[in-house]
Amino acid sequence: MRILIRYFFRLVRLILTPFMLIMEKLTTPKGIERTEAAQAEVDEACKALSLYQFKTCPFCIKVRKEMARLNLPIELRDAQHNEQHRATLAEQGGRVKVPCLRIADNNEADRWMYESDDIIAYLRERFEQA
Repeated sequence: MRILIRYFFRLVRLILTPFMLIMEKLTTPKGIERTEAAQAEVDEACKALSLYQFKTCPFCIKVRKEMARLNLPIELRDAQHNEQHRATLAEQGGRVKVPCLRIADNNEADRWMYESDDIIAYLRERFEQA
């Protein structure tokens, strides 16, 4: 019985995946515009950030849409299909759960932020224009 349930959900995921990706493309907002100097500062700050994610995770899609709205070039790391990223997430982040924002800090240990709402709040606080 378990195997039937597993295959049922795999089939559902297989059917829904293209629709989720198309909806993400259609509903992703246009990025905010900044001056060239301000965008350069944001680009530099984003070099210390990376988002561990699964391509079709609804919570990851939510975070990616907010990144697009804020015009943030944060590195995306696929923890579903890339074993190296998955291992890093498990070893350094503590668990394989996405989305996870890695905030690298030269002076301190890296911070690992889980939960899409927390990540979005952090990005808005740090990068949204007043």
